[in-house]
Amino acid sequence: MELVLAETLLAQSRDPRVLLGSLCRGEVSAERVETLCFLLQRLEDEVARGSEDALPKAAREVATGYLVPLLRGLRARPAGASDTDPGSQARRRLLRAAGVALRSCVRLAGGPPLAAALAEEALRDLLAAGPKPGLEGGTEATVEVLAAVGPCLRPREDGPLLERVAQAALVLALAGDGEAAELVAGRLLPVLGQGGTAALRTVWGGLVAPSGPDRVGLKLQVLSALADELLPESFAQQLGPDARCCARFWRTVQAGLAHAEDALTRKRARYLLQRAVEVSAERCADCICGPRDGNGPSLFWWSEKKKDELLKFWENYVLIMETLEGNQIHVIKPVLPKLNNVFEYAVSEENACWLFHPSWHICIYKRMFESENKILMKEGVVHFLELYETKILPFSPEFSEFIIGPLMDALSESSLYSRSPGQLIGSGSPLGLKLQKFLVIYVSFLPEDIKSDFLLKFIQKMTSRHWCAVPILFLSKALANVPRCKALGLEGLLALRDVLQCTMITHQILLRGAAQCYLLQTAMNLVDVEKVSLSDISTFLTSLRQEESLGRGTALWTELCDWLRVNESCFGRSSTCSSIGLHETSCLNAYVKKLVQEYIKSPAWEREKCCMPDWCEAKLVALMVLLAVDVEGMKNQYSEKRRTQNVLRIFLDPLLDALVKFGTNAYMPLLKTDRCLQLLLKLLHTCLLKGSSTQDDEVLTLLQDFVISTAESVSEFILRKLTMNELSSVSDLDRCHLYLNVLNELADLHLKVGWKRGNPIWRVIPPLKNASIRHLQDTGNGQEPTLGRQIQRVVSMAALAVVWEAADQKLELQRDSLDAGPAERFLASLQLNQTLRKPHPKEQSSFFEESSSSQGWGKIVAQYIHDQWVCLSFLLKKYHTLIPASEGELLEPILPAVQMPGRTLQSALDALTILPSDQVLPVFHCMKILVPKLLASSESLCIEAFDMAWKIISSLSNTQLVFWSNLKGFVHFVFDTKVLTIAAKIKGQAYFKIKEIMYKMIEMSAVKTGVFNTLISYCCQSWMVPASSVSQGSLSSAKNYSELVFEACLFGTVFRRDQRLIQDVQTFIENLGHNCAANVVIENTKREDHYVRICAVKFLCLLDGSNMSHKLFMEDLAIKLLDKDDLVSKSRTRYYVNSQQHRVKNRVWQTLLVLFPSFDQNFLNRIIDKIFQAGFINNQASIKYYIEWIIILILHKFPQFLPKFWDCFSYKPVLKQALITVLQRCFSHNFSIRLYALVALKKIWSVCKTWQIEEFDALTAVIESSLNQVENMHGAGNAKKNWQRIQDHFFFATFHPLKDYCLETIFYILPRLSGLIEDEWIAINKFTRFTDIPLDAGFQWYLSPTQLRELKPGDWAQQDVGSNSDEADNPPEWTDVQKKIIPWKNPVPDLDLELVFQGRAAKLGKSISRLIVVASLIDKPTNLGGLCRTCEVFGASVLVVANLQCISDRQFQHLSVSAEQWLPLVEVRPSQLTDYLQQKKSEGYTIIGVEQTARSVHLTQFHFPEKSLLLLGNEREGIPANLIQQLDVCVEIPQQGIIRSLNVHVSGALLVWEYTRQQLLQDPRHDIPAFPETGY
Repeated sequence: MELVLAETLLAQSRDPRVLLGSLCRGEVSAERVETLCFLLQRLEDEVARGSEDALPKAAREVATGYLVPLLRGLRARPAGASDTDPGSQARRRLLRAAGVALRSCVRLAGGPPLAAALAEEALRDLLAAGPKPGLEGGTEATVEVLAAVGPCLRPREDGPLLERVAQAALVLALAGDGEAAELVAGRLLPVLGQGGTAALRTVWGGLVAPSGPDRVGLKLQVLSALADELLPESFAQQLGPDARCCARFWRTVQAGLAHAEDALTRKRARYLLQRAVEVSAERCADCICGPRDGNGPSLFWWSEKKKDELLKFWENYVLIMETLEGNQIHVIKPVLPKLNNVFEYAVSEENACWLFHPSWHICIYKRMFESENKILMKEGVVHFLELYETKILPFSPEFSEFIIGPLMDALSESSLYSRSPGQLIGSGSPLGLKLQKFLVIYVSFLPEDIKSDFLLKFIQKMTSRHWCAVPILFLSKALANVPRCKALGLEGLLALRDVLQCTMITHQILLRGAAQCYLLQTAMNLVDVEKVSLSDISTFLTSLRQEESLGRGTALWTELCDWLRVNESCFGRSSTCSSIGLHETSCLNAYVKKLVQEYIKSPAWEREKCCMPDWCEAKLVALMVLLAVDVEGMKNQYSEKRRTQNVLRIFLDPLLDALVKFGTNAYMPLLKTDRCLQLLLKLLHTCLLKGSSTQDDEVLTLLQDFVISTAESVSEFILRKLTMNELSSVSDLDRCHLYLNVLNELADLHLKVGWKRGNPIWRVIPPLKNASIRHLQDTGNGQEPTLGRQIQRVVSMAALAVVWEAADQKLELQRDSLDAGPAERFLASLQLNQTLRKPHPKEQSSFFEESSSSQGWGKIVAQYIHDQWVCLSFLLKKYHTLIPASEGELLEPILPAVQMPGRTLQSALDALTILPSDQVLPVFHCMKILVPKLLASSESLCIEAFDMAWKIISSLSNTQLVFWSNLKGFVHFVFDTKVLTIAAKIKGQAYFKIKEIMYKMIEMSAVKTGVFNTLISYCCQSWMVPASSVSQGSLSSAKNYSELVFEACLFGTVFRRDQRLIQDVQTFIENLGHNCAANVVIENTKREDHYVRICAVKFLCLLDGSNMSHKLFMEDLAIKLLDKDDLVSKSRTRYYVNSQQHRVKNRVWQTLLVLFPSFDQNFLNRIIDKIFQAGFINNQASIKYYIEWIIILILHKFPQFLPKFWDCFSYKPVLKQALITVLQRCFSHNFSIRLYALVALKKIWSVCKTWQIEEFDALTAVIESSLNQVENMHGAGNAKKNWQRIQDHFFFATFHPLKDYCLETIFYILPRLSGLIEDEWIAINKFTRFTDIPLDAGFQWYLSPTQLRELKPGDWAQQDVGSNSDEADNPPEWTDVQKKIIPWKNPVPDLDLELVFQGRAAKLGKSISRLIVVASLIDKPTNLGGLCRTCEVFGASVLVVANLQCISDRQFQHLSVSAEQWLPLVEVRPSQLTDYLQQKKSEGYTIIGVEQTARSVHLTQFHFPEKSLLLLGNEREGIPANLIQQLDVCVEIPQQGIIRSLNVHVSGALLVWEYTRQQLLQDPRHDIPAFPETGY
């Protein structure tokens, strides 16, 4: 067309100047410039044939007078315009045409001189504009000029100009990632690359210069544009440097492969790699990237001798990198075995060295680790961790850096540690186990001089970010299993301490404790004791929380003592002084002795009034003393025991000497007394053994004896301090708490050894109580309160609170010293919630000048009120019999707070508004006593108490420290048995308020696990004592609140994945038992959701069916459960497996099975119809098993219900009805029903033959013939397999409804075997572990001796789906895999400067064929509908779908436009595809897959056989790997763009049409008619 246009113009006038002049006049348009372009190109052809013409001058005039001004005028783009605007597209078209015309003009005008002049002018414009974002600066027009004249410049004469243009272009290309950079890289730089060596070397020098990672994409863009020059196919074309020999080139390519965020950059990197490999293969010459030395291989090398191996390596490598672009695990997983091949090629086993640089392998893993697909990330991590299990790889520094960098970053993702499908709860994370094995193997292979540095960096990496609980746990566990070696010094020990501090952030206390245990084991295994001192070790040990990990008496404590014993003489000396000024020694005993001495010393700088010393020093000293004593005990375990006593005495002599002098030395420094008492408390707390009896602990006994010997002196000192106005500042309140804690510990010690009248504590408590009362009675004669007096009042109230709190727990103290008297009358008369006035204004300055640890006055007052309510709770409990039901009975109460409960309860409500949430517990204790007394007479006040208390609990739900203790106190007073009984009796507002709170607590449990546990456990325990009684009405309270037990039986939330992961890991830690010290030290709170149901079930098991109240309670619960099942069934007739509906129904029938022994015939008459009806409802498998089980138990225990059972099937006498019913089902159209009926027929017929029933002789031939036919069926289908599998199914083959009736089968075995999610499995050890409710010896708790427990889960119907799983587990045997091909063409913008005009394609007609299209893997109705229409139009013989019901879908019908009425449709389910494809193969069909694989054939090159079967893949996953192996060939559609795949309907339509086209062309009888025009 262009040629015709140009010839027509020349025919009008043979003078080209006239023609050119006429085209340069008039309005500027793209069409006019394009016409000018065609004419100039035609004139160039004339000149080439020798036509002499006045063209040069005319061409120069057009170039300088028209085209250059035109391009300058087009520089500015309208503000805000985008590339998609029509104006912008027309402008770009005009620019391109003008550039092509300018090139022709330069050629016609004589070439180089004009080109140089225009280039100089354009270069000046380019430099003046500078690198700016976008194209607003006129860069595009300037680049068009340079690209047009560039080919006309002479490499030698214009070399300097070309270099300057190249420098400017490179700066612009690397300046940003905008349109200007893309245009320069795509149009200008390739032209300059062809302009000579100088320009190319200039560009190359800029590309290989060091730069930041943000330039990688820009560099790859330029390198791709210059690929033909930098990587030419032959040496003759090599004008510039060889990119293959440059290390920085390969580093840029690797950075693009691994770190690029956009697909186009990664594609460019792969293109350059592919190009380099192809060029190396074509040149047939060796190549190496820099000199190879002994430190490792080159980044790239080529050897003609190893060409085949190199091609295979790079082919697999590129295949893997291309496949990773898909981000689809089903496509990637079959390719991963090729990664093993890549490692095999890369390592020389003979020389134990790398042949290929390991950074190439690291690129693959980095790409997988940075994937958004977490499954792909996990596959990459697992594959890397498994490397060293099967391969011995040479050491590589890059691998170590990779492990500490990207690998550990990937390991910080908690979701990677989830269990594998089918793995039992608590069995541990597979990834965690692989991580442990990997680290052990890798560290053992490291050279000794590198091992220390690697482990140090590994641990420091663990401190570089905030790690979640699960990753830090498994990393710590892996480190703890590294074999012992002297790898870490002081820096490593400090790094471990930093990790310990990081683990304190997590909220999961058990995981936190376990991580600390493993980190301590790591220190013992890896620290070089010669490089650290005992002071360093002791400081590290104080970072551990003893209440979570390092408890005395645990296996970890014993291991630590043994480690100290073995290395005692090897510890080094510290280069710095310790915090307490200790001179270092390597001997443990000498160190500890000096440690205690230095600690007890009073510092010279002590002020008279100073703050309490830090507890950390006391913790350190106490810990080291007890460790040293236990180490000494290890040394002398077979010698005299007296040495332990001597050693402990030597260590504690300074402390004991000081304590003995407390009572007599009034001038002992305050700081010294504080330190001594702190150390005393820490010693007593640390010394307690965890998880074992303390009776045989010699050290604890000796320590207690030593402390008791100082009790008199210490108690006198405490009495003096608390009563003699010596505590007068805010900071003294901390000392007050210290003294009271010591006093409480001394009282405990005397009770343990035997309480004796006249002991020091007995003598101190009365004067302490009396003095405290006097201080509280002192009003100061109306004077302004001073700070000292107010502090003393606070101290006195705290002392009374501790004394009476101790008396409440120790009856000896109560009888001896706390008889009713003036003290009780004073406290009962004291104004409640009385606040302390602030000190005198003159003293406020000194108050606010105290240290930062001092409390605010509000906290001091709150503590005072808190202690007042502690005292009051003791009074109410002691004198609860004096509390009247109403306040009008007494005129002059002796104990007003006790005998006026209404006023006291109102004051309690006021206290709840005053006190902070963490100090309301004693108020709850008082309410527990008051509310039962007032509920009948003052219901509204009690309801107000309920509401206010619940608001406080709700506000504390996110406060971990005080929430649980306050919740327990709240439950104890709101759900007290007396409260529940009274509320239910009067049925007032309180009754409904309690139920409202109950449901709110259940609702809160969905977000805060453990709330419902607290409630149900307390209620069941309070009902348990009356439940064991045989008296009538003993469960009256429980019966009115049966909803609580009902909700508990059905309770269980659906957890998020992260919540389930935490629970799985906690179970794993718990299963470690005593091997993990955290299990011993940390008390199991039993807050898992399972324990709610366990508590309810164990409570139900304790009920006695012979007791009428118990029986009525259980029957009421059973009716509620059946109603719930009916409600769930009606709310959703179809529900998914493991959905909330499925779980609720499952729990309903589990509870009914537990209740079954208490059902009698009369009650069953009421519910039997509901049970039978439930059996006919569509339910999940596990529900069917439970219903059938309970029906069997009913019919076995009460045979009189058999007629009613058979009435459900409309038949009469027993065995005959069973046989007739089953025979009818044997002819059902439904395959599953037919299969189940055949199994039942086989079992019933065996019973008939055993009983020799003559009535059935006539049926013998028919039945046995049918059964024999089923037993001996042949064929490749699934019928035979399913027949055998269903017979082997546990419910038919192994399960025995009577022998297997036990809790383990109900709650663990049956859920596991029936495919329920692991959240629903409750192991029997959890029932025995939950000791809040005792075991019922009469109930069957354990499984009878059957094989059911040993069976593995798996239903016959489910096994069909995974019948090819064995093949999936052997991916190395697969010969073909999916491969998402990325087209290598057009890696950069269009390089062609010429304009291309496209023609129209012809439309083809319709034919009839023998093509089968299989669409069973397609899910979406829209795709199936469109495909149905396409198959009908092109005459396919059959369309195969997964379910014929799809044709009734509206979306299908909308797309198919009735095509399904004219096209045969066949149903083949996905699980049946393998057999179907094999059958069609046997009929002569070629099985063709529409899939991109490593061995697929282009559609343009494939010839379709007449009998073709076309298999289409799933929309998301394509064709599964196991089906790819069934294909004869894979056909792919060639692609030119960036998007990597077509819609499955579009892909199918293209292949169906290509098949049709080929068949029509082969048949001479058919012409190819055109399609009629259609609007759809």
